[in-house]
Order: sequence, then structure tokens, then C-alpha cells
Amino acid sequence: MTQPTLILHGGAGARRERNYDREVVHMREVVEAMKVRLDRGDSALDVAVAAVVMLEDSGLYVAGRGASPNLAGAYELDASIMDGATKRAGAVAALQGFRNPVVAARAVMDRTPHVMLAGEGAALFALDQGLEPIADEEAWFTRAGKGEDNHPPGTLSHGTVGCCVLDSEGRLAAATSTAGVFGKMPGRVGDTPIPAAGTWADGNVAVSGTGQGEYFIRVAATAQTAWRVAAGQSLSVAAQAVIDEIGAMGGDGGLIALDREGNITAPFNSQGMKRAWLTPAGEIGVEVFGR
Repeated sequence: MTQPTLILHGGAGARRERNYDREVVHMREVVEAMKVRLDRGDSALDVAVAAVVMLEDSGLYVAGRGASPNLAGAYELDASIMDGATKRAGAVAALQGFRNPVVAARAVMDRTPHVMLAGEGAALFALDQGLEPIADEEAWFTRAGKGEDNHPPGTLSHGTVGCCVLDSEGRLAAATSTAGVFGKMPGRVGDTPIPAAGTWADGNVAVSGTGQGEYFIRVAATAQTAWRVAAGQSLSVAAQAVIDEIGAMGGDGGLIALDREGNITAPFNSQGMKRAWLTPAGEIGVEVFGR
């Protein structure tokens, strides 16, 4: 039996002038809830999705309820998941009108032959699947990104949540979700819904990214991390090398990554990255700014 392990993030947009006490408490609650599920034998994929649902629903992060409108005043949400045991993946991009994009991504993976649905097609699919709609968008969304790096006047702003899980059967999975930022162009899609860029899981590694998505796409950030590990690098060296490459191009953000031995790492080059973890020994940690 493998000792379950988990790491999650609430985005790499943290700024030192803000207080994150609520997020710290909430991330610990998420990890504690997921530990219960892992201890009873739930799969890595189920736990990754459940953790991201809790992050989306909190309204504390730039995902799910924490969304901000684009330039046209619309709320467009993205998410993806990947099952390391099978390399199946599911994603939605520019989804409007539904509460949990990560649940829609899971439905795409489980109930269609496709990997990604976007825009109106994603919304029609979510409706057909009976997923929970948002009745009043202005009352639901909290615009959690105000005052962070994901809020203008910064360019290529960002904000994301994600989770990587190793379960008791040794299976790995990853899930990532984002809700957009103030001032993005309608239809803009970043790395979050793209397997290999914002999310990756295989038999060895699970990875979730957060940052300026255009750079993560250009370097295939999450898949590159896994490929580096497959080539013999340690998890921490591999993930840091990807963040260094993004930084050298002028981008910022971070990665969380977990391998089949239960090693975790969370490098970032932004001011901070909200994150929490469960070690194989059952210890829970939470951090925003410390390395």
C-alpha cells in the first residue's frame, strides 16, 4: 500500500501587502477533508476533483466563484483534469453559466470521446449533463482577484487553483481550474484547460500550474516537468528548471508537483503562491510566501 499524498495551490498571484489568513484556514480545511477521503480509499482522480470543487466554491481564489469578468462583462471559466493511471484527460474552456468547471471537465473525460469542449459547446454539454447552473452571476461571483497579480494594471495577469494527488493504490491525478481576470479579451484561453501546459499526470508524476498561462503553454510546463523526471532529474530540480525557463522568458508563476514516491515540490518566481499539502506521514502544511 502506498501512503497517500496531496498538494494543492490557490494561485501564484499572492502579494505581500495582502492578508491571507482566510485562505490559509480554508486550504487546511480542504486538505483535512481530502485526507479523510484518501484514508478511506478514494481514488486520486476523485480526490483531485473534490479538492478543486472546494476551492472553486469558496470564492477565495481566482477560480469558480472567485471569477472576474472579461472585457465584454462575461465570466468565462476553464478547467482540466488528467488521470495518471490511464492518461485520460478532460477539459472545458471559456465555459459560461455553470458553477464548477472542474466537474464539467470530468464529464467531458468520462462521457465523451473528446478531451476538450469550449464556449457554447461546453455550456450546451454541461446543460445536457445536468450540471449545476449559476442563477445570478452578479450575486454568485466574488471577483477574488482584486489586489493580486491577477488584477490590472499588470499585463498577462493570472489566478488559478489546482491539486495533485497520490492515492493508496499508487495512482496519480491532477486537476486545475481558473476563472479569468479583469480585462482579459473575450475568448482568451490560457494554459489551465490544456493538458501538458496547465495540467499533467502520468504513472510517475502529477503537476498543476499557476501563472501567466501564455508562457506555460509555450514551454509545455507541466508535461515538461514530467518528462524531465522521466529523463532522470529529481522532482524538485525538474519543476524548478521549468519555472526558471518561464522566468527567463519574462513570465511568472509556479508549479505544484507530486511523484509516485510521495515527494512534493512547489517552486514559484512570483511574490507568493498559496499552497497546502499532506505528506506521506500524514502531516499537513500550509504556506503562502515562504519557499
